[in-house]
Amino acid sequence: MSTPSLHDFVKKTTAKNRITFGDVRRLQRNILPDGVFDREQAELLLSLDRDVARADGAWVKWLVTSIVDFAVWGERPTGTVEGEPADWLRGVLTREGAPTKAGRRIAREIQREAMRVDDSIAALAPDEVAQGSDVAEIRIAA
Repeated sequence: MSTPSLHDFVKKTTAKNRITFGDVRRLQRNILPDGVFDREQAELLLSLDRDVARADGAWVKWLVTSIVDFAVWGERPTGTVEGEPADWLRGVLTREGAPTKAGRRIAREIQREAMRVDDSIAALAPDEVAQGSDVAEIRIAA
């Protein structure tokens, strides 16, 4: 039996115009059990996020975690998102204008996880906490 293709998954899910909880589970278990490991996969998933009208909450959580893990720890140099990798990611996240909700969360989580982040990534989610985002953060001045 062959492994399900990410391309086939994206095509079928786009045709349905929604991502269900079951779809997310299929991605995790059968299609990308080890997560995102290259830019083509990341681009396909981020394109899918832009193209579907409805998505289960598990989708955004999985997508954000997977893209952040890839961008911060899968790209070289590890632990940083600067220079060409940051240019690539910014381009993908803003391909059709402003980033999606998931794209803004990806930018915010990269800022939290990476040791160094290009300002262009930080600019994708400016002061979302102050604007009433879904994640609260408290910073204590040293």
